[in-house]
Amino acid sequence: MKIFTQRLEQVDDGAVFETVQLTFDTRQKSRFRATLQNGNDIGADLPRTGILRSGSYIATEQGEILRVDAKPERLMQVTANTPFELLKAAYHLGNRHVPLMLTPTALYFEPDHVLAEMVTGLGLKISEIDHPFEPESGAYAQHNHDHRLSPIKALHHVHH
Repeated sequence: MKIFTQRLEQVDDGAVFETVQLTFDTRQKSRFRATLQNGNDIGADLPRTGILRSGSYIATEQGEILRVDAKPERLMQVTANTPFELLKAAYHLGNRHVPLMLTPTALYFEPDHVLAEMVTGLGLKISEIDHPFEPESGAYAQHNHDHRLSPIKALHHVHH
């Protein structure tokens, strides 16, 4: 069984890789087992550096590459008649601190009948759907990008 132990920031053009679809729950773990579409079992023992986002790459020590994609899973889809209604639902769901995926026309969260009733009570439409789940990382989640201010933004912060 191949064991993937490294996260890759980027992959060269022309790189050869296999793909695996994983649920959000599995993509949150640093250690897991999975079966590729060709039937081969793989294992992962990755550094604990946050969620594997859809489109992430991991590698074995031998340099074999695997792309991780979000697997469609059962979700609640919230839609509204107006952008403001959708914004209001995002606010109320965000207050419950549940993983929430935002799109311009819908919100998605893992099945929860209490939250579904709350959203329906706000006058929004809710349905169950199979969809890849890529929730927002949240303001305090680990990020892989640099938070230092550019010189121009730094000047703006000093003067305001």
